[in-house]
Amino acid sequence: MTFRSKAFEIAQGRVAPVLTPPTERVADLYGSNTFSDDVMKTLLSAEAYTKISNAIRSGSTIDREVADEVSAAMKSWAISKGATHYTHWFQPLTGTTAEKHDSFFDLTIDGKAVEKFKGSALVQQEPDASSFPSGGLRATFEARGYTGWDPSSPAFLMDNGAGGKTLCIPSVFISYTGEALDYKAPLLRSLVMLDKAATGVCQFFNRDVDKVTPTLGIEQEYFLVDKALYYARPDLLMAGRTVFGHSPARGQQLDDHYFGSISPRVNAFMVDFEFEALKLGIPVRTRHNEVAPGQFECAPTFEEVNLAIDHNALLMDLMQKVGDKHNFQVLFHEKPFAGINGSGKHNNWSLSTDTGINLLAPTSKPKENLRFLTFLMNVVKAVHDHADLLRASISSAGNEHRLGANEAPPSIVSVFLGKDLTNMLEELVNKGEITLEKGENFYYKLGITRIPNLQRDNTDRNRTSPFCFTGNKFEYRAVGSSQNSASPMIVLNTIVANQLMEFKKEMDERLAAGEEKKVATVEILKRYFTESKNILFEGNGYSDEWIEMAKSRGLSNIRETYDALYAYTTDKTINAFEKMGVLTSRELHARYEIELENYVKKLQIESRVIGDLALNHIVSTVVKYQFKLAQTARSLTDLEMLEEAAPIKEIIKDISSHIVVIKRLVHEMTEGRKTANNIEDLFERAKYYGSEVKRFFDEIRYHVDKLELLIDDEDWPLAKYREMLFLE
Repeated sequence: MTFRSKAFEIAQGRVAPVLTPPTERVADLYGSNTFSDDVMKTLLSAEAYTKISNAIRSGSTIDREVADEVSAAMKSWAISKGATHYTHWFQPLTGTTAEKHDSFFDLTIDGKAVEKFKGSALVQQEPDASSFPSGGLRATFEARGYTGWDPSSPAFLMDNGAGGKTLCIPSVFISYTGEALDYKAPLLRSLVMLDKAATGVCQFFNRDVDKVTPTLGIEQEYFLVDKALYYARPDLLMAGRTVFGHSPARGQQLDDHYFGSISPRVNAFMVDFEFEALKLGIPVRTRHNEVAPGQFECAPTFEEVNLAIDHNALLMDLMQKVGDKHNFQVLFHEKPFAGINGSGKHNNWSLSTDTGINLLAPTSKPKENLRFLTFLMNVVKAVHDHADLLRASISSAGNEHRLGANEAPPSIVSVFLGKDLTNMLEELVNKGEITLEKGENFYYKLGITRIPNLQRDNTDRNRTSPFCFTGNKFEYRAVGSSQNSASPMIVLNTIVANQLMEFKKEMDERLAAGEEKKVATVEILKRYFTESKNILFEGNGYSDEWIEMAKSRGLSNIRETYDALYAYTTDKTINAFEKMGVLTSRELHARYEIELENYVKKLQIESRVIGDLALNHIVSTVVKYQFKLAQTARSLTDLEMLEEAAPIKEIIKDISSHIVVIKRLVHEMTEGRKTANNIEDLFERAKYYGSEVKRFFDEIRYHVDKLELLIDDEDWPLAKYREMLFLE
């Protein structure tokens, strides 16, 4: 029995574990492992609680005395729930989360054991920063970096899986000289500026608005494979995706997996991680099968952007840990399997006021609709003016495999508003009038009396649009499933804040000149629509016609990651980010270098995996099988069964032809990699990897996948697609 067949036997023998659901109601379970507002209200003095609440709402400074009281309460609460350690939990530019655990246990000067956690340890820690990517912001020997407590994101308890828990404190991560080395610090800055800009514009319509909060709902797609089969695929283990694998006879053609019945084993995993997520205050509400076999999705309730991103990063880590318990490997790579859908992380973004208004929700009241149109068109204008930057924010080696195929949006950034909204904006430009009916005024007449009328939204969804309006929010569909959503949200928040400030500036000038407010608003919006309408597209983003149309409209079609990332370094980007105080020129260039270097390393790893698998697994196995065929053909020939021997000889020749090409291509790819590694300029090295090394990937794959069809199933060394994708 081969290693692969043994792995498949193990995988097929798995059964769904018996789960004991918590005795608490879900509502009581929710947030039980978080240092929530209710916990703070119980454990803190009224004065300390008020100061913390003000800091969370308005960003006011927390003094050291309050920090000492909070740390004492946190320690008491965490230890009572079984915690033994604490850590500043942060999100460096590796794309994952990071933590360094310190014990509450300490010794006094006279050797007595105590449990200690001071306010200074809560507010600031000093992890070694030398091995985290900095993009040139500091030298390797400059190891000092600081993490700082973010009180707006609740601390939580993470179960270590070995009987202990760790108190995790969401934190920013900065260099010794103060530059941001993480995603959270610039995200928080962008949220402050967007609040300021959006509140300023809201004042034109409603002076009761004092705060605007961006909200986010992140739909997370992922694949599940059995752990045994995962370890039978070195490419999945090393590169996160299958570099080889012939498509099975049945893939996703029937679309029968989509929203289908969830298998007991997968459902047990989902239920388990959802309960754990709810304990951590992650409001996971939706679960379902996705289109591709083996693919699934979960989604939470909308939250404030910073919290939503923290929760998504935590959820991904949690899913992997729970997956281990169920003998599953969770795959977050954007394209782990060729020929079927990849995975995205759809970011549903909107703006809400402290008066309870969704600024991106249309109504039937003219005054409120003018406000809605104002925010809608400012977002469209921001995306139009910074489309290349938005494209850069979702660029990666993994997403490069996904974009433009199997329901993933194309690399051309466009905005879908829907026919009704687009027509309304055309009327605004042509007539200066607005006609809009709310979605609830439209009903489908089904002709079935037992079924009530179904409500129709005022816009449909376009599955091929990277940035689409879906009734009361924008959905950025192009974000990759493995990404930290902070990257595109930092960009979106910043460019919208910048645009809203430009709008307010012009409005103030017009009003100061005596122009009537409504007239001034409409005139500005008319101009914005005229300047931005080239980015609006209602049709099929996969069509060749759209590629030509987009080109004629002057829209970019940036297919390669190394080209897309350049947008981080343009004067337009730097001016916008520095004006908003979100990222400096140095920090932007650092992120550009980090992403380029990450792209190079990912392709370098994939190239090495391809070479190793092709020569040391595939060719070596195939040669042995070919020898058995040759012996069979020789025996038939000796028996003068020439006609029977002929097809076997043809198979031997086919195998040989593929082996020859594979060995040649692997050699050429390896030489190309050596050349690339000797290129000093980082952009040129990335370009060489992306154009000259990567081009061998699909060529080698073609010949390996052909061999998979020729070699006896029992002899093939790698777990096959049909085995990995169709497990119950």
